[in-house]
Amino acid sequence: MSLTRIVLTSGRSLDLSELRLSSTYGGMLEGYPCKPVNDMTIKSLVHAAERAHPTTPVHLVPPPREYPDQYAGAFGPVEVLPAVACVGAFRSTALEPDHDPVLYRSALTIIWFQPTAHVPSGCDAEEALREVAWEELARDYEL
Repeated sequence: MSLTRIVLTSGRSLDLSELRLSSTYGGMLEGYPCKPVNDMTIKSLVHAAERAHPTTPVHLVPPPREYPDQYAGAFGPVEVLPAVACVGAFRSTALEPDHDPVLYRSALTIIWFQPTAHVPSGCDAEEALREVAWEELARDYEL
């Protein structure tokens, strides 16, 4: 049973079977949001997703980066990612037409960022998430 279903801009429906939401800067004890910190945060999310879902491809939706401050600190300018980091395990129908639709599904783990802690649903998901190229990134698996 899925948590929710989203519809990609291509029209393909995806079932969200697992979702992890975390504060983008929740563990930050010192310093400020900047490119090196953000790059480490993203890299950590990707590695964690790969470990949690070793048989499923992982895709990062490139996050929007804002630069609210015109002054640079020791690590460069302030660079802010959206407040919530999301890791979702998605499933859909098989990609390969030769695969039996009863026995096969396709899967992809997706990492994206969003401004609030809401579960994506239907066509109300973040636009960048809905534009994921499922046919190129996902992989079929046998049930």
